[in-house]
Amino acid sequence: MLSLTVFAPLAAALVLLSLRRLPESVAGRVWVAVSAAELALVVALWGTYDGPGVGHETDLPWIPGAGSGYHIGVDGLSLPLLAMTAAVFLACAVHGLHGQRDLRRFAALFLALETTCLGLFAALDLILFFVFFDVSLVGMYFVIAGWGHGPAARSALKFFLYTFVGSLALLLGFIGLFAASSPHTFDMVALTRDPPLRDEGVLGPLVLLALAVGLAVKTPVVPFHTWLPPAHTDAPAAGSAVLAAVLLKMGTYGFVRIAMPMLPDAWREYALVFVVAGVVSALYGALVALAQTSFKRMVAYTSVNHMGYVLLALGAAGTVAGADAQARSVAVSGAVVQMVSHGLLTGALFLLSGVLWDRGRSYAMDAWGGLAQPAPRFAALTAIAAFASLGLPGFSGFLAEFQIFAGSLGPEPAATAVALLGILVTAGLFLWALHRLFLGPVRGPSTVTDLRPAETWSVAPLLAASLALGIFPRMLLDTVEPAARRVVELVSR
Repeated sequence: MLSLTVFAPLAAALVLLSLRRLPESVAGRVWVAVSAAELALVVALWGTYDGPGVGHETDLPWIPGAGSGYHIGVDGLSLPLLAMTAAVFLACAVHGLHGQRDLRRFAALFLALETTCLGLFAALDLILFFVFFDVSLVGMYFVIAGWGHGPAARSALKFFLYTFVGSLALLLGFIGLFAASSPHTFDMVALTRDPPLRDEGVLGPLVLLALAVGLAVKTPVVPFHTWLPPAHTDAPAAGSAVLAAVLLKMGTYGFVRIAMPMLPDAWREYALVFVVAGVVSALYGALVALAQTSFKRMVAYTSVNHMGYVLLALGAAGTVAGADAQARSVAVSGAVVQMVSHGLLTGALFLLSGVLWDRGRSYAMDAWGGLAQPAPRFAALTAIAAFASLGLPGFSGFLAEFQIFAGSLGPEPAATAVALLGILVTAGLFLWALHRLFLGPVRGPSTVTDLRPAETWSVAPLLAASLALGIFPRMLLDTVEPAARRVVELVSR
C-alpha cells in the first residue's frame, strides 16, 4: 500500500505525458483526482498504522552488493510529513485549474515531483533517500525554469547548482556511514540500531559535517540560504508552495532522521553549533524579511526564520548534561510539528501571493493598497494565514513554537531567549505587510477581482487543517511524541 501511494503519481504523470491530445481541462481534473486519491491513501496509511515503530514496511533487495535495498516504511516522524505533502500537492492541483499555461505537462511534472517527495519521507535506505533527494531537484528546476517569470532560468540554475553541490556533500556523508558500519550497509534502520563511528575520534565529526552541509543547503540555514529568495520570487505560485512547504523539509527531516540518531556522539559534541546556527537563521530571516518590499520575497525569508526554530530545537535536544529528557523530547516534537505547520501555512501564503502576480504582475507591496475593498476574501485568507504563521493561539503555528521554546528553554536558555525576539520581528513584518496591501486607499490595477473558486478552495483547506491541528493537537501529537522520545533516547545513549 505504501509503494502504491509513492508511485501512483508517477504512473499518472507518464499517462498524461503519453496522451498528447488530451484536453487541458481533462488533464487538470485528472491531476486533482490523483492528488485527492493520494491524500486519501495517506490518511488510510495513518489510520492503519499501529506504531510506535516502523509500519507498512517493505524491504526488498535492490543493490545487494552495495548493501542497499528497496526499504520503505512509516513512523511518527514520516507520517505527518507524508500527510502534509499530499495536502499541499492537492492544493496546488486545485490552484492550477485556472489559467495555467500548458496544464498537461505542468500537471505531469507536479505528479512526478510528488512521487519524489513521498518517496523521500518513506525511504529507510540511504541510497534510496539520496535518489529521491536528487531527483526532486530536477523536477523543481523545470518547474521554475519552464513556468516561472522574471529571470526564472537564472534562478532555477542557481537553485539547482546550490542544492546539487549540497547533495554531493550529503552523498559523501552517506558513504562515510556505509564505510564505518559493520557489516557495510546503507539501511537506515540498521544504522540507527547500531550507530557507526562511535569513539572514532575525528571521523564522526567529519561525517556529520558532510551531512550537515548537504542538509543545511536544503533547509536552508544561513549562510547557505542565498538560492532561496530568487527561486521563490521567480517560481510560479504552485512551485513556490511546494518548494517551501515540502522540499525545505527534506533538510530538516534529514537532520532528525539521519544525522541525530546515526551519529549521536558527534551530534551531542557539536549540538551547540546547531543551536547557534538555528538562532542566527531565525533572527536573520526575520530581520531581512522585515526589510523586503516584495510580498513574495518577504514570505521566502520567513521560511529561513521558521526553519531556524526547527534547528534550534534539534540542537537543544542534543544537549544531555543537566537537561531533562522530557524537555528535549518536547523540543523534537515541536520541531516535527513546525515542519507540518510551516508546510500548511507557508504553502497557503505562496498560493495567495500568486494572486498579486495574476492580477497585476507585481509582488511589490508599494504597488498595491486597499485590496480589502475589492478583494475581501483574498484579504481575509491572507490575514488568517499571516496571523497563523506568526503563532496566533488556536493554529498549528502556536503549538509548534510553544513546544520548541518550552523544550529548548531548559537545555539552552540563553539561545532560546534570543530566538524569541524573532517572533516579535515576524509579528511586526506581517502586520506591516497586511497594512500596506489591504488598508488605506485602493491602489493597483483597476481590474482587481477577488479570489476565484479554484484559488479559494486551494488555500482555505490548508488554513482549516492548521486550525484543526491547533484546536485538536492530540491527533498529531499522539503519533509524533513516541517517535520524538525515541530520537532523544538514541541521541542520549
